[in-house]
Amino acid sequence: MTAIHITGLTKNFGNVRAVDDFTLDVAEGEIFALVGPDGAGKTTTMRLLAAIMDPTSGDAWVAGHHIVKEAEAIKEEIGYMSQRFGLYPDLTVEENIDFYADIYGVGEKGREEKTERLLAFSNLAPFKKRLAGNLSGGMKQKLGLACALIHTPKVLFLDEPTNGVDPSSRRDFWRILYQLLREKVTIFVSTAYLDEAERASRVGLMHRGRLLAVGTPQEVKKLMRGSILEVRASDPRKAAAVLRASFPGGSVGLFGDRVHVVTEDWRGAARKAEEDLRAADVVMLESRSIEPSLEDVFVSVLT
Repeated sequence: MTAIHITGLTKNFGNVRAVDDFTLDVAEGEIFALVGPDGAGKTTTMRLLAAIMDPTSGDAWVAGHHIVKEAEAIKEEIGYMSQRFGLYPDLTVEENIDFYADIYGVGEKGREEKTERLLAFSNLAPFKKRLAGNLSGGMKQKLGLACALIHTPKVLFLDEPTNGVDPSSRRDFWRILYQLLREKVTIFVSTAYLDEAERASRVGLMHRGRLLAVGTPQEVKKLMRGSILEVRASDPRKAAAVLRASFPGGSVGLFGDRVHVVTEDWRGAARKAEEDLRAADVVMLESRSIEPSLEDVFVSVLT
């Protein structure tokens, strides 16, 4: 069953087209990750689907409701966690959840049981009396998620929910999302972390308002043109600069302490890389062919 159906969705802000002919179906009970750089149109797409703003053209249905004609009905069926979710720092964890329960019109019957379940679910039970302003970044994100879930939504929209959160808290957050799938909640999440997107059921690559590719992480990786040569060197930044000059027709990216080079012949590229790095007084520590990451694919698709 389709939880989100989008066809030709477009949004203009003056002369700027933030979302351009966006078409997509998301199945009930899947995690769909929309990935792309800042300014790609991810947040605007999510606001359109959450019926916060109207599109310039196109149509979309969320949980069976049209985003313009049935906007109020959509708001009852979804949870929406924006990049700056509105937690109240002077309220406790428990009081924040209770406040959002009032906003969503959750009845008193069963509310306490649901709150306790969400606290346990998000590992916040030991902190329910702590002020939200005194929580760590990761705990604030978990509280925001609990508040968005208090009315048991069918579709959950999460706009870069782990942005700025430490890696350990990011893993915890995704573990919670996997638990939600057991309850048939459809999750539509945007993220700038492409390694994180590999945990989703399907991924959409977005750039300048357009959806460039959609599929499972493995399907999207098959779009990779050429192979990946990974180089470890004594000075990664200098190595990346040297290799960009050495391979002007290819794409070269710096990933932490490693440099990735997209090439048709990784063995030949490895020999050339070592020669050019040596000439630039950079020591190559290791080179090997690796499976592309989603980030490699995204860089390749854009070049």
